[in-house]
Amino acid sequence: MTDADKFLYGDRSALTDPLAQADWATKKLVWVPSEKMGFEAGSIKEEKGDECVVELTDSGKKVKFNKDDIQKMNPPKFSKVEDMAELTCLNEASVLHNLKERYYSGLIYTYSGLFCVVINPYKHLPIYSEEIVNMYKGKKRHEMPPHIYAITDTAYRSMMQDREDQSILCTGESGAGKTENTKKVIQYLAHVASSFKSKKDQVSKSSSLPFGELEKQLLQANPILEAFGNAKTVKNDNSSRFGKFIRINFDVNGYIVGANIETYLLEKSRAVRQAKDERGFHIFYYMLTGAGEKLRSELCLEDYSKYRFLSNGHVTIPGQQDKDLYAETMEAFNIMSIPDEEITGLLKLVSAVLQLGNMTFKKERNSDQASLPDDTAAQKVCHLLGINVTDFTRAILSPRIKVGRDYVQKAQTQEQAEFAVEALAKASYERMFRWLVMRINKALDKTKRQGASFIGILDIAGFEIFELNSFEQLCINYTNEKLQQLFNHTMFILEQEEYQREGIEWSFIDFGLDLQPCIDLIEKPASPPGILALLDEECWFPKATDKSFVEKVSQEQGSHPKFQKPKKLKDDADFCIIHYAGKVDYKANAWLMKNMDPLNECVATLLNQSTDKFTSDLWRDVDRIVGLDKVAGMSDSAQGAFKTRKGMFRTVGQLYKEQLTNLMTTLRNTNPNFVRCIIPNHEKKAGKLEAHLVLDQLRCNGVLEGIRICRQGFPNRIVFQEFRQRYEILTPTAIPKGFMDGKQACVLMIKALELDSNLFRIGQSKVFFRAGVLAHLEEERDIKITDVIISFQAWCRGYVARKAFTKRQQQLTAMRVIQRNCAAYLKLRNWQWWRLFTKVKPLLQVSRQEEEMLAKEEELIKVKEKQEKAEELIKEYEAKQQQLNAEKSALQEQLQAETDLCAEAEEVRSRLTIKKQELEEILHDMESRLEEEEERVVQMQIERKKMQQNITELEQQLDEEEAARQKLQMEKVTTDAKLKKLEEGMMVLDDQNNKLNKEKKLLEERVSEFTTNLAEEEEKSKSLQKLKNKHEAMITDLEERLRKEEKVRQELEKNRRKLEGDSTELHDQIADLQAQIAELRAQLAKKEEELLAALARIEEESAAKNTAQKKIRELEAQISELQEDLEMERQARSKSEKQRRDLGEELEALKTELEDTLDTTAAQQELRSKRESEVAQLKKTLEDEAKAHEQQMADMRQKHSQAFDELNEQLEQAKKNKASVEKTKHALESELNELQIELKTLTQGKGDSENRRKKAETQVQELQVKHGESERQRKELADKITKMQSELDNANSLLSAAEGKNIKSSKDLSSVESQLQDAQELLQEETRQKLSLSTRLRQLEEEQNSLRELLEEGEENKKNVEKQVSTLQTQLADMKKKLEHEASSFEGAEENRKKIQRELESMTLQLEEKTAAYDKLDKTKTRLQQELDDLMVDQDHLRQIVSNLEKKQKKFDQMLAEEKSISTRYAEERDKAEAEAREKETRALNLARELETMTTLKDELDRTNKQFKAEMEDLVSSKDDVGKNVHDLEKSKRAMEQQLEEMKIQLEELEDELQLTEDAKLRLEVNLQAMKTQFERDLQARDEQGEERRKQLVKQVREMEVELEDERRQRALALSSKKKLETDLADLEAQIDAANKGRDDALKQLKKLQAQMKDIMRELDELRLSRDEAVNEAKESEKKLKTLEASMLHSQEVWR
Repeated sequence: MTDADKFLYGDRSALTDPLAQADWATKKLVWVPSEKMGFEAGSIKEEKGDECVVELTDSGKKVKFNKDDIQKMNPPKFSKVEDMAELTCLNEASVLHNLKERYYSGLIYTYSGLFCVVINPYKHLPIYSEEIVNMYKGKKRHEMPPHIYAITDTAYRSMMQDREDQSILCTGESGAGKTENTKKVIQYLAHVASSFKSKKDQVSKSSSLPFGELEKQLLQANPILEAFGNAKTVKNDNSSRFGKFIRINFDVNGYIVGANIETYLLEKSRAVRQAKDERGFHIFYYMLTGAGEKLRSELCLEDYSKYRFLSNGHVTIPGQQDKDLYAETMEAFNIMSIPDEEITGLLKLVSAVLQLGNMTFKKERNSDQASLPDDTAAQKVCHLLGINVTDFTRAILSPRIKVGRDYVQKAQTQEQAEFAVEALAKASYERMFRWLVMRINKALDKTKRQGASFIGILDIAGFEIFELNSFEQLCINYTNEKLQQLFNHTMFILEQEEYQREGIEWSFIDFGLDLQPCIDLIEKPASPPGILALLDEECWFPKATDKSFVEKVSQEQGSHPKFQKPKKLKDDADFCIIHYAGKVDYKANAWLMKNMDPLNECVATLLNQSTDKFTSDLWRDVDRIVGLDKVAGMSDSAQGAFKTRKGMFRTVGQLYKEQLTNLMTTLRNTNPNFVRCIIPNHEKKAGKLEAHLVLDQLRCNGVLEGIRICRQGFPNRIVFQEFRQRYEILTPTAIPKGFMDGKQACVLMIKALELDSNLFRIGQSKVFFRAGVLAHLEEERDIKITDVIISFQAWCRGYVARKAFTKRQQQLTAMRVIQRNCAAYLKLRNWQWWRLFTKVKPLLQVSRQEEEMLAKEEELIKVKEKQEKAEELIKEYEAKQQQLNAEKSALQEQLQAETDLCAEAEEVRSRLTIKKQELEEILHDMESRLEEEEERVVQMQIERKKMQQNITELEQQLDEEEAARQKLQMEKVTTDAKLKKLEEGMMVLDDQNNKLNKEKKLLEERVSEFTTNLAEEEEKSKSLQKLKNKHEAMITDLEERLRKEEKVRQELEKNRRKLEGDSTELHDQIADLQAQIAELRAQLAKKEEELLAALARIEEESAAKNTAQKKIRELEAQISELQEDLEMERQARSKSEKQRRDLGEELEALKTELEDTLDTTAAQQELRSKRESEVAQLKKTLEDEAKAHEQQMADMRQKHSQAFDELNEQLEQAKKNKASVEKTKHALESELNELQIELKTLTQGKGDSENRRKKAETQVQELQVKHGESERQRKELADKITKMQSELDNANSLLSAAEGKNIKSSKDLSSVESQLQDAQELLQEETRQKLSLSTRLRQLEEEQNSLRELLEEGEENKKNVEKQVSTLQTQLADMKKKLEHEASSFEGAEENRKKIQRELESMTLQLEEKTAAYDKLDKTKTRLQQELDDLMVDQDHLRQIVSNLEKKQKKFDQMLAEEKSISTRYAEERDKAEAEAREKETRALNLARELETMTTLKDELDRTNKQFKAEMEDLVSSKDDVGKNVHDLEKSKRAMEQQLEEMKIQLEELEDELQLTEDAKLRLEVNLQAMKTQFERDLQARDEQGEERRKQLVKQVREMEVELEDERRQRALALSSKKKLETDLADLEAQIDAANKGRDDALKQLKKLQAQMKDIMRELDELRLSRDEAVNEAKESEKKLKTLEASMLHSQEVWR
């Protein structure tokens, strides 16, 4: 194993360690909380209620823990698992343990679902070489061990395949390794995306980029950004003090074509001050150590100790040389092709920032004003930035501040001056950093090729929880909340896709919504506003403080679930926010300042006007900064100054929120990949892992949140094959023998395991389990395996013991045989005949051996010939068999292919039929909707016509009113002109001037009143504007109609002109009626009295009007409620319209698919018919071949039997061959049978599919019925919507009326303003005329002629005035007539109003009664619904009980069956034992009989022996008589002796056998008796147990039957009550419907009455307005008459 393999794959030997597996299974190992180690392993010893006694494995102590604190441990199978989502026990302890084990083994990368968790190793690992890059290239994620390269490669490959933008999100604490991992990502992409390029491409690219390739520049952007944006902290030597999003663009071929970097939240305060043992930004130290002498003098550089902004002086980093890094940074600048001028500009600004810290201010003696005693640092700053020293010092010490319209110099205190300098230093560094990022982006975007897609790498700080957190932490935590929401949402989508792909039903939960309340608390703009919005709001107020901001936040958001106020008054925290990672305390010190980021405006303008081009470019946007005057809180001036810049200024919070929203939109449009970096310890030690620190980070990084989401679903997934292979041991009898589909096998296994249906789901290729189920299965498997192994060991030991026993028995018998042989040998060895026998015996067989050998050889030759023939026959048979097998296999393959094709065709047909049905349903739906939409269109057209008619009528009225207005204006102009002429000739201009002054004052007062009214109207208009925006869409349509109607209006204007001609003629007629004025004056006096009476009546009517208005307000409140309902209905309507559109799109897509599928189905049907014909032919051929095969087999049998008869006596091999042939035959027959069975199953499957189709058709019919019901409901909703639409139209009319009033008021205001202007002009003219008249009075004598002319003109004027008086008198008469007519109509209208009011009151009473009845019905309905719900719950409970009882009954049946099987087994064993005993008894009897026969034989032999002996003795005695036959007798004697000896040997053997049989018989009898007794005992015990169990089971069955009967009764009662309730509910619904109809009718009548009321009220208002106008006109005419009379009298006096 290489080093790289060691740090990538690790050692997984613990997985297969049986000791660990046994230890885990036996000890019940769990995790318990520990203060030092986070969690500690232990084994449960006792369980006492909610508490458990746990023995710790390390120390052996016994400790009590609550059950809730204990967490399950995973089996050793899951040790060092690469993906923690696979853990069966998903808990904090298991995750921490897995990470710890992997980290200690050198494995720093671990997957956790979508996450890749990285733990900082604090040492260099050999896993980032080019070899490893090539190793991961093009591989799938699961094929290789976890690595950042695997994440990057999957992102790159998915970008290339799916053409979808990718993103890699690296988050974590400072020092966790975010920046290093982003570097590795860029390194990998640069290698992968450039390694495929050809040399030509490289040459062309080098021509476009003279300073190096784009990949080099991309890699060299990092050193620059690290130099200017990174710093040494306590946790990390190279900590990024900003967040960045690097976007690498790729072309279509996957080559890098450009890049772009966006930065977030630079920690600019680090440029000014640092904590202990920390450094500022690296560039300060690089520059101070690495710059040459020439550059040092140019940049005015000094020693480290002289800079106040470098708080800790020269702090070095171990293993780093600042000088070398400076050279590397400069080289990176050159590669990025940044010119030397810009580099020197950058370094100058960095030096200037350091020099700003050396400016020391002192407080003057007599005042608080700050002074700068030593300005050397200021001179250096100004030299570096290219600005004037005096202007700069003046701007710092006494800046100019705008107060009203003027600028004032305000002296600064020492604190203010120091704050301004620090703010300037921070702002300069931030602007410089932003410019640098922009410049890098410019360098990286030089290529002309277009980017097809991109991979974004986000390197941003993770969740931060300190003791007290500030504004920066809020921004970072807000970002992480958003990122976690993105992760939750993507995980939700992936889980949903997985479940949908596997066809699993699961109620989907979008976990992204869990974080929304916290995000709303921070970012919500209004109702109620969030923290950022409230902070921005406070920034607008000059006297606002951090305390007021906190008060406002607690006031607005105090009741928010994610917001908490500090519990104690002494708490340092101002408020708390409950984030997903935990509760975070925030201290709002200087939040307003941080949010506004104020600057000295004078200094900013100086920098903008700098002679240094780089500095002036940096400070271009001076207008957008916040001045220090805003911070100083100068109440009026600051507010005025601030308001002018309101549009341009944006706070830090707003800018960051915009940046974040843009980032989130880009991330949402990409496919995200999540990398979570973790810091193992704060000591920067390798191989050390602090448990609590890692747990906090896991919580903050959202890893535990991801695990929480996993727990909600089914996190453990196993492929069918693996599940069956691993857990089939738990269900040995569940799966039948033979082949079975994996899914079916798993279903049967799970049924046998009796798992709860909520704990698993079966998909298309996997089994899904909830967390902890696999651990339970593993435990059961271990128990089963241990039982199997124990039984196996017992069997093995028994077998060994039995073998040893038989061996001992054989040894005993062998010993006896040896002893007997030895004894026989000892008896025979000294006998002479035995010696002779042993010597002669071999000689007797020598002569026969040769003959036997020849015979054997002849037999051998014959046998060989027969064998050869048999072998030839066998070869022929084998060849035929092979041919048959080949033909059979070919036929099988064909049949299989045809069956597969047939199945596929069947599946396609079923899918098409289902699709067709769905499309037909959708078509029907769409047709019905089309018809409804057409009806709606017709209704809308009718309404449109009505609206057009209304518009024409309104326009006619408008034209008439305009004509009347123009007439009045003309008359007004003529009279004004005449008055002016008269007044020029008058000497009473002084008096008129005074009057005009008074009028002017009055007008001014009126203008002020109008302005106040206007402000109120503006507020009203703002509120109405919102409603107006809603109806603008309607108005646009109406405007189009208006354009059409304008043409008609032009024609009407022509008619109007004709009417004007007629009106001139009427004016002439009016002149004739001047004589009647005198009579009308008398009548006028009378009418005035009547008018006063009418005014009194009007006052009474106004009181009545107020009461009516109150009622109207109440009705308006009802209307507002209805409007809200209407808006809700609108939203529902919009949703339904969206659904309709989606369905329409789906319909079109499905139509196209249907057309395609129709074509394909026709082709498939033709194919299917062809295939069916081919299948039929094949079946025929198969049958023919089967018949032929059977005939051949019959022939073969005959031949084989003949051959067998011939070779039966000689060879046994022929038998074996025949057996093999028979086996093959049986196999063929069995295969044929299997094929027939498969054909049957196919036909059955077809039948099943037809049944399913029928069921589907029935379901479709049911769905159609449901669809009809939904259509009815939709129609009812549509009716309601139409009603609401009419109400909305009424509201719109009210709105338009309000708008009309608004317009009228604005017009009145404009007219008043014009009158004011006219009055001012008149005043000026009159002053001029006064001067001219004074000169004329002095020269009266000289201008007598002119006076005479004036007198003549006066006479002419007099005549004109008389004419005007007569016309006015006629107008007055007309007005009086109109007034009388209006009074009469007003009385009629009043009567009508009273009638309508009475009707309204009666209707309101009816409505109240009906609403009360409706409420009662609602209450009864709700009560009944609750009762129904309770009954349903009871029913469910009863069902559960019934199901439990059924389960118990099943278990009882199983137990009964087991008992029966056991009893049958024992009975069989007993029968077997009895049979064996009988056989042994028969054997013993046979042996006894044989013994008796042998004894009889022995007695006979003894007798014959005795006879022979007696004969011998006789012969010996008669030797003399028979001397000749001695030799014969000796021979016979020898023969007899031999026979005797043989008989003795036989006898001995028989005696031995007899003894053995007797021993065996005795043993058998003993064993038999023992067995009988034991068996009888066992039988009795079994019978007793069986009876007891039977009694118990009978009791249980009786109890169960009783319970079942009770349950049935209860169920019947529940059903009856349910039916009653349903009937009651139906009745109530009918009543409610009737009440609803009544209410609707009443509402309709009410609306009608309201409309009538509104019409009457309008008429009343119009009448009042016309009356008021008439009265005003009459008064004005009287005034004019009086003035004319006075002028006439005056002229007459002058004339005299």
